[in-house]
Amino acid sequence: MLTPFHLAFPVTDLAATRAFYEQRLGCAIGRTHDRWIDFDLFGHQVTAHLVDQAVESPTNRVDKHDVPAFHFGVVLPWDDWHRLADQLREAETRFSIEPTIRFAGEVGEQATMFFQDPSGNFLEFKSFKDPAKLFAT
Repeated sequence: MLTPFHLAFPVTDLAATRAFYEQRLGCAIGRTHDRWIDFDLFGHQVTAHLVDQAVESPTNRVDKHDVPAFHFGVVLPWDDWHRLADQLREAETRFSIEPTIRFAGEVGEQATMFFQDPSGNFLEFKSFKDPAKLFAT
């Protein structure tokens, strides 16, 4: 079993951030403060820290898409990824990169989707039909 990771990220509106991560992604809430919130993101601790202004992210071209250079997310089991994609579509989530299959037919073939939280942070959720291919070259 992998150990959980921790990631802290900037947000400009804690209330909107809490609603997004709690309601849209189903994250449990951990410790909170007037300037930060801990979320349980699929077993990992991510902490939203209140800042005065949003941070822009440059992009990098990956398999025909402009991928935000700064992003985070989780590699999910195949069926869980598809359930989350359906849930996000039903919630009318605006995707930066629609749920799609990237690198089709290649070693790194994966399901992926990108969207932003209320503060403009990019999240990527991905999946591999064969989890052993996560680091395949």
